[in-house]
Amino acid sequence: MTDETIPSDIPTPRMLSWARNSAIYRLERRMMSEKQLFDAITRKAKEKFEDISAAQLKAVADFAVKFAYDNKVLDDSAYAEISTRSAVRGGKSKRAIAQKLTAKGVSGDKVEAALEAADDLCAAAIFARKRAFGPFRRVELDDKRKAKELSAFARNGFSFEIGKKVFDMSFEDAEEVIFSGRL
Repeated sequence: MTDETIPSDIPTPRMLSWARNSAIYRLERRMMSEKQLFDAITRKAKEKFEDISAAQLKAVADFAVKFAYDNKVLDDSAYAEISTRSAVRGGKSKRAIAQKLTAKGVSGDKVEAALEAADDLCAAAIFARKRAFGPFRRVELDDKRKAKELSAFARNGFSFEIGKKVFDMSFEDAEEVIFSGRL
């Protein structure tokens, strides 16, 4: 048996080179959290290197994450802030944004910091505009429709108070809230 067939805890130079190139490839295409990059490198390294040990796998993924941090292309705080602004513009509640960022591996303190600037009222107004609810409604309001609209706000993570507030707004007030909350 040669030295090359015995699994080692130290990744080969070829593995490290691949990890660097793979990190560059992924981060050029989209912003990722540290956990997302680590998981993607781990998953692909298992496919690429058939006899890679668990220790080598971890070392390769750690190397890719460190490389990304060293080159300032990986920043969970910036990722959380950008994702939060985008989600608010898309009509997502703070609760839904926090769940999504947590699932992507962003730490709780970074999620809280990013959510400080988020405005649930603005996001709820955008949500109402997208779904033609409340002040943006195009059909006649009846009890069934009212229940449907208010429950949609709740299902999407908005509090009852915010949902009711947007529901009762005039079209002009809702447009003003959206315009004033532009990020």
